[in-house]
Amino acid sequence: MSRALPPASTDTPAVDCSEAARRWTLVAAILGSGMAFVDGTIVNVALPAIQHAMQATTAGAQWVMESYALLLSALLLVGGVLGDRFGRRRVFALGALVFTVSSLGCAAAPGIGWLVVARGLQGLGAALLVPGSLSLITSAYPKERRGRAIGTWSAFSGVTAAIGPVLGGFLVEHLSWHWAFLINLPLGLALIAICRWQVPESRGARAGGIDVAGALLATLGLSGVVYALIEAPQQGWLSPGVGIAAALGVSASIAFAVVERRIAAPMLPLGLFRDRTFAGANLLTLLLYAALGGSLFFVPLNLIQVQGYGATGAGASLLPFIVIMFVLSRWTGQLVDRVGARLPLVVGPAMAAGGFALYAVPGVGGSYWTTFFPAAAVLGLGMSITIAPLTTTVMNALEPGLAGTASGVNNAVSRVAGLIAIAAFGVVLTQGFDARLQAGLHGLSLPHEVVQSIVDQKARLAGIELPHGAEVARGIVDHAFVAGFRRVMLLSAALALLSSLVAGFMIRDPQR
Repeated sequence: MSRALPPASTDTPAVDCSEAARRWTLVAAILGSGMAFVDGTIVNVALPAIQHAMQATTAGAQWVMESYALLLSALLLVGGVLGDRFGRRRVFALGALVFTVSSLGCAAAPGIGWLVVARGLQGLGAALLVPGSLSLITSAYPKERRGRAIGTWSAFSGVTAAIGPVLGGFLVEHLSWHWAFLINLPLGLALIAICRWQVPESRGARAGGIDVAGALLATLGLSGVVYALIEAPQQGWLSPGVGIAAALGVSASIAFAVVERRIAAPMLPLGLFRDRTFAGANLLTLLLYAALGGSLFFVPLNLIQVQGYGATGAGASLLPFIVIMFVLSRWTGQLVDRVGARLPLVVGPAMAAGGFALYAVPGVGGSYWTTFFPAAAVLGLGMSITIAPLTTTVMNALEPGLAGTASGVNNAVSRVAGLIAIAAFGVVLTQGFDARLQAGLHGLSLPHEVVQSIVDQKARLAGIELPHGAEVARGIVDHAFVAGFRRVMLLSAALALLSSLVAGFMIRDPQR
C-alpha cells in the first residue's frame, strides 16, 4: 500500500508535445509503476509454490522478497535524481529494460540463490521506474491538467493493486510459479516500445547531485541488518557470519547518517526531521508500515500451507482490504479538511491494530468469512482512515518547494519499514514455531529418526514435508506455525497502537 513518489515540484513547466504523446505518457506511467508495485504482491502469493519447488527454507523465501525490497528501498531516492539529470524518459526506459530482463532471469532460475539475485536486479529496475512514473506525467501535462492525470494514474493503481494478488494466485495455481515473472515480459516490452516512440524526453530544471556514497552506505547498512535478522534463527546469533553482518550493517548505517549530514546534496536530508510534525509523520509511517509489510508477508504462507487455500483463494483473501481502501479513499481524503489530520491519524492506526489482533484469532480450519475476512475488513478500514491524512500531513509539513523531497523520504521510510519488519518478524515467528513444535513432538510416540527428520526441516516452518508414516504430525506442524503467526500479528497490533500514540503526541494541525 505504499505511496508512489510524486514529482519534484508541481510547478515544473510541461514540455511541448502532442495530446497523443501526453496520453501515451500516462499509459507508460501507469504500466511502469503498476509493474513495480504489483510484482511484490504477485510474488508474495507465489512464495509457497516457489519454496516447495526449490526445497527452500523460510529464510530463502524471505530473501526472495527482501532482495527486491532492499535495492528498491536503498536506491529509490537516487532514481529520481538520475531521471532529472540524464533524462526522465531515458532512465524510466532503462528501468523497464532492467526489470524485464531480470523478470526473465527470475522465471528461469534453477535455484533459490539465482532467484534472489535476479529479484535484486528487479528491485534495481523498480528503483528507476517508481520515481519516474509521476515525473513523466508532470513533465507532459500543464499544471492545470496534472491533477486529473494524476487522479487517473491513482485510480488505475488501485485497480492493479486489487487484481495483482488474484492474478498471481491464478497463474501459480493453474500454470506455474514461473508465470508470476513471465507475465512481466510482454508488459515490459510494450512499455519500452511506448517510451521509445511516444513519450517525450524531459529533464529537471535543477537536478541535484548524485549521492553515490549515501546510496552505497544505505545499501550496505540495510543488507547487513537484514542478513543478520534472517540468518540468525538458522545460524545462531553468535555465529561469525551473523555477527559480521550485524556489525557491518550498524557501522554502515552510522556512516550513512554522518555522510548525509555533511554533503551538499544528500539523498536523505536529515535536517527535515527537525520539524516535529514531519518527524512524527515519518515515525508513524515507520511503525505502521512495519506492522503492515511484516505481517502480511506471512498471511499467504498461513493460508496456503496451513489452512489449505489455493493460491487464487489466498490472493483473493485480501480483496476486502483493497476494495475498502479503494471505495473509501475519496471520503477519507476529505477528512483532513473537516477535522484535520491528527484525529484520523490517531483513530486509523488504532483501528488497524484491531485488524491485526483479529488475524491472531483463527486457529487451523474454519470458514474464511468468520476467520480472516473480519481481520482483512477491519484492517482495510483502519488503513483507509490513515493513508490520505498521512500523505497530506507529509506534504503540508514543509514548505511547498520541498513537497517532492518530503514525499520521497516518506515513501522510502515506508519501504525500509517493510524490509526490516519481514526479517525481524521472521525471527519472532520462528521462535514461536520452534517452541510449539518441540512441545508437540514430545507428546507423540514417533520413531526417533522420524522426529529427527521433522526437526531437521524446521527452518521450512509450515513447509515441512513429513516422512512416510508421520502424517499424524501434520496437525502439530500446523498449530506450531499458527502459534508463531499469532505472535507476529500481536506484535503488529502493538506497533500500530504505538503509531497511534505517536500521532497523538507529535502531529499538530495548523491553525485554520
